[in-house]
Amino acid sequence: MLPEQKKLPFQFDAVGLQSDLQKVGVDWIEHFVKQNYEGDWSAIPLRGAMGATHPIQMIFSSPTAKEFEDTPFLKPCHHFQEVINSFKTYVTSVRLMKLGAGAVIKEHRDYDLDEDHGIVRLHVPVVTNEHVEFFLNQKMVTMKTGECWYLRLSDPHMVSNRGDTARIHLVLDMHLNDWLKELLLSPSSE
Repeated sequence: MLPEQKKLPFQFDAVGLQSDLQKVGVDWIEHFVKQNYEGDWSAIPLRGAMGATHPIQMIFSSPTAKEFEDTPFLKPCHHFQEVINSFKTYVTSVRLMKLGAGAVIKEHRDYDLDEDHGIVRLHVPVVTNEHVEFFLNQKMVTMKTGECWYLRLSDPHMVSNRGDTARIHLVLDMHLNDWLKELLLSPSSE
């Protein structure tokens, strides 16, 4: 069984990630599962289901979608592309996810993100602050800018941004292949 959380051995360039954030060139789109949050929780799609033409369709990661493609918003973002290309597996959905100052994502589970479904989610903080509280199974996970984290989000999790600046993560969904499974199950070097 995969661990509930793991910091992966990647450290991405924080300045480069934040520079790419300025290049995206589209407005943030409010998250569509409104019952799961209070405040500003919004997204920008960078990779989504093939053939999706509207940004809202690009954000939704349907479990029935089999083919994915980059959105036009990813094109000028070379650092985000480097992150995506760091993984030796098929990356399906990639989004920038913003949790505004004072916003809360209520406790919930993402049931289709687990070993049984063969899809996992990684988080790379692009912008964060020391007052973000991310809880997984009622344990706080502190993620710093440029780090890469696997979180077993089929377990209960919630987030509060008690800071006065937005928290923005690059969120990547990908196939759980042998390479990724070995990475997730390997002993931590920390």
